[in-house]
Amino acid sequence: MGTETEVRAQMPGKILNVKKNVGDKVESEEELMIMEAMKMELPVFAPCAGTIKEVKVKAGESAAANMILFVIES
Repeated sequence: MGTETEVRAQMPGKILNVKKNVGDKVESEEELMIMEAMKMELPVFAPCAGTIKEVKVKAGESAAANMILFVIES
């Protein structure tokens, strides 16, 4: 079994667009989703290459600071 990496929200905001789904392969620094925080659109990037194991949010939901957004297995 590989290593799991949690991708967390850096600040509270609204989820605008989730670009990756469970099972998708991602590269390091690939865009996973777009959040809106402080009236700005903020992209969220993969910290490592791997496979999306879990997606914890949907478009339209609110995310709290430090909330887990994705789990990537590498």
